[in-house]
Amino acid sequence: METVANHLTTEKSNCRSKDIDKKTTMEVISIMNEEDKLVAYAVEKEIPNITKAVDTIIDTFNKGGRLIYIGAGTSGRLGVLDASECPPTFSTDKEQVIGIIAGGKEALTEAIEGAEDNEKRGEEDLKSVNLTNLDTVVGIAASGNTPYVLGAINYANSIGVNTVGLSCNEGSLLSKIAKISITPVVGPEVITGSTRLKAGTAQKMVLNMLTTASMVGIGKVYNNLMVDLNPSNNKLVERSKRIIIEATGVNEDIAQKYLELSKIKPKIAIVMIEAKCSYDAAVKLLDKYNGSVYKAIEYCKLSNL
Repeated sequence: METVANHLTTEKSNCRSKDIDKKTTMEVISIMNEEDKLVAYAVEKEIPNITKAVDTIIDTFNKGGRLIYIGAGTSGRLGVLDASECPPTFSTDKEQVIGIIAGGKEALTEAIEGAEDNEKRGEEDLKSVNLTNLDTVVGIAASGNTPYVLGAINYANSIGVNTVGLSCNEGSLLSKIAKISITPVVGPEVITGSTRLKAGTAQKMVLNMLTTASMVGIGKVYNNLMVDLNPSNNKLVERSKRIIIEATGVNEDIAQKYLELSKIKPKIAIVMIEAKCSYDAAVKLLDKYNGSVYKAIEYCKLSNL
């Protein structure tokens, strides 16, 4: 009798990795590398849907809402990872991008048996973070049929939340119930069913796009520089100085001076230098233009300030 798994591309056997156990180490790695090359093309096909999701997330952030990832196993871990990188990279509040994994924090390092099969728990975990219709929820599931994720998305839909489904199987339940569906079909895995491989790579690529493009959209980036990073250690303080130097062309001494004057905020330091203004004036300019360094500086140039 056929099961649901029989219809999932991610669960099928890969003819290109047959007899992999008889290959040399280099041959095994070469097979994996050839398969990994397919991932970027699969993601490329989903750019229109990824764009819809990013525009939705930007609107969510501008209205004061949150981006919430929810998943189980590898998918959940990838969501938590992407969320955890936002505060140091973009100085976001820890609650602006949240990652939820089935089974809780313990599931980050250990497999929690049965956690992904609990549909009701997906709903309960979203309720625990006080989900509102200002938020956007991204359900992540390689199969697209994980009950925990489906429960979460169904609940989010029921209260009018923006929902996105990220899976790697065409026609999955997740792709059908999410308001926006992102489905990079990467094909069978090198090791049958091991979705931490190509499916996981595709999910990671998409999650990178969702947060990075959204942060660009709300003014967290100037040119291609992470001007809104949080310099929480010596390495990041030095990076902040290099960012100021690259953005403005000043020398290291001046970069250090303005980093201090800006209260260790490289974005503010750049506006102070380029607009030749005080800390308070730079803060007001950035507030006026929703954090966009480019727009704040352009305003000053056009106004001859």
